[in-house]
Amino acid sequence: MRHGFLSSWLGAIVCSFGLLGLVAVTFSLIGLGDARVSLAQEAAKPAAPDAPPAAKPAEKPPAPAEKPEAAAKPAQTPAAADDSGDATTTTTDSTLLGFTYRALGLRYSVAFLAISFTFVALMVMNILAARRDNVVPISLVESFEQQLNEKKYQEAYELAKNDESFLGQVLSAGLGKLSTGAGYSQAIEAMQEVGEEENMKLEHRLSYIALIGTISPMVGLLGTVDGMVQSFRVIATSPTQPRPSQLAEGISMALVTTLIGLLIAIPAIGIYNILRNRMARLVLEVGIVSEGLMSRFSTLGTKKP
Repeated sequence: MRHGFLSSWLGAIVCSFGLLGLVAVTFSLIGLGDARVSLAQEAAKPAAPDAPPAAKPAEKPPAPAEKPEAAAKPAQTPAAADDSGDATTTTTDSTLLGFTYRALGLRYSVAFLAISFTFVALMVMNILAARRDNVVPISLVESFEQQLNEKKYQEAYELAKNDESFLGQVLSAGLGKLSTGAGYSQAIEAMQEVGEEENMKLEHRLSYIALIGTISPMVGLLGTVDGMVQSFRVIATSPTQPRPSQLAEGISMALVTTLIGLLIAIPAIGIYNILRNRMARLVLEVGIVSEGLMSRFSTLGTKKP
């Protein structure tokens, strides 16, 4: 890449932390909103039935009033306990990020976080590599053509050699071959060899995104099988009929791991195909521009430029 490999990796890491942090904050805000709605609903439900019974028995004589209160208290204490228990469970379970982490567990959380960081870093690196300034910089084309028009071939060679772009490496290979006394056909072969090598580097770096698009659903499928095995093991080892909450742990793992795997794989496959088509178009443009710039040496034969 034109701006250096280290700077691209640093930019990719920063962008990956930023994007994943934004996703975590979004999940937290969604979960907090759901928790507030559920708490408001739970607080509103018991307020309506409890208010009238508390006011009406107070107007009756003391002796009859104590009986309904005594009868009401045992009935209200389990309900109040259940309501408080439901409120706490809805508070903890309604947080989407917390529910996702509990469903995935530590193993799959670490696995999907590692895949996500790698995917975002590779995506940023390939987007930077697919920019026109890193493959076919217009400034290099104009400066190189100007040096050739002024017959400053050594300056043109130094200009192309010091440029880290795809086109710069191709042009420096062609001029370097001509400066050794080789002919135009040999210079074109040297340019094609360097072009194939640079193209292979771009394709290899891009292929890792396709690999992530293949691995993520497989990790999700592994979590699906793992979660179903846990649920069936609860059924097989329980002496009595298991509660639905015990089975829900394995089922939630099975579904959430599949969901997260697909959420990573679908963007990865889409971005891979978009970037692959863009890079193929830019590589074709490099071949056309480089041959156009070097075509003036087609009649030199074995002469030096």
